[in-house]
Amino acid sequence: MHAPLPPHPRRGVVPVSRDGARRNTSIDVIRALCLIMIFVNHVPGNPLERLTTKNFGFSDAAEIFVLLSGVSAAYAYGTKYGHGARLVTTLKIWRRSGVLYVAHLAMTLATLGIFCFLAIVHAKPELLEAINIASVMSEPATALVGVVTLGHQLGYNNILPVYAAVLLLLPIFLAVGERSLTMMVALSGAIWLVSGWFRIGFPNYPNDGVWFLNPLSWQFLFVIGIAAALHMRRGGALPARRDLLLGSIAYLVLSFAWVRIPLWGVDTSFGLPAVATGFDKTFLSLPRLLHVLAAGYLIAMIPQLNQTFRVSVRNPLAVLGRHALPVFLLGTLLSMAAQAWRIAHGSTALSDIAIVCGGTLLLFALAWFLEWHRDLSRSRTSAGSGQTPVLGLSTLVARSD
Repeated sequence: MHAPLPPHPRRGVVPVSRDGARRNTSIDVIRALCLIMIFVNHVPGNPLERLTTKNFGFSDAAEIFVLLSGVSAAYAYGTKYGHGARLVTTLKIWRRSGVLYVAHLAMTLATLGIFCFLAIVHAKPELLEAINIASVMSEPATALVGVVTLGHQLGYNNILPVYAAVLLLLPIFLAVGERSLTMMVALSGAIWLVSGWFRIGFPNYPNDGVWFLNPLSWQFLFVIGIAAALHMRRGGALPARRDLLLGSIAYLVLSFAWVRIPLWGVDTSFGLPAVATGFDKTFLSLPRLLHVLAAGYLIAMIPQLNQTFRVSVRNPLAVLGRHALPVFLLGTLLSMAAQAWRIAHGSTALSDIAIVCGGTLLLFALAWFLEWHRDLSRSRTSAGSGQTPVLGLSTLVARSD
């Protein structure tokens, strides 16, 4: 028998409360850290990139972000999906997917504009060959069809399409999860395994291959996040077992050693498909999946770790994490501008640090502005309705999705 861990009232993920003072900010803070790391990693080669999670294990900020997105989607949609609300909730989910689709198209157009502008101003034609732009320049008609249908994605512009595609599938998983969360996870896992085993993915167009982040694979991580959150909302708890705790720690240590030594050249395939033994990001191979799940399990189950991320709702990281989409969009624009600028002008360690630090400050500034604007809007609404105005960031509750 496995010895259970001693019970702790704070263990696990706490649902987002409508009471700002009781809001669990750990999700916001971790999401904010992911947004910052994604921005840093999207300016490749800068010295600060060495500090991001991809240098300490098999997974990176993208996996953490998708897992948390699943948790947030459970609060935003999963708890509302039921008798009499299935259609309304489904339409809200698909509307959100549409928002992400439009946002992705806007980011793609803006990225093309940035690279084309600097290519013209600085006479740097190599800018028009970077980050998968060459096809747009050489075959604009077919490439634009690919952009609109999401078959042609620019480099570093891959996260929103997979999230939008997964949201389209979400009502199916919620319908299954209404009967059984175990069946929902099993269905999702089967799709992940088949797509990875047989290399099935959403096709690129006009280029060959599949999306860089395959939604048929990444939906599994998203659904795991949903299932964990809904399980706890239904009165369940994460399994508190010492073998899982020690196994997770051991796996994270092994992953750290593997990356730092490094041991990337060691063949551990044993003749199995890459989805089971490789480190493929496109199909979310098992080592990457287990790494992010092990880290998430430890954060959820060890009170000292969990409490580290629970801060005041006024904390800058909590504010940043509550405005994930606009912050992510700004981060994408800034990272694309930084990449284009570095190609046109070159870079040094000092200039890279200045670019990354300056861009990060702009992300915080945007988040604080959005928080202030929402606070002001809600105060005016309360005053106009004859209610007592409620001021202060602690009273605000951001959308979970």
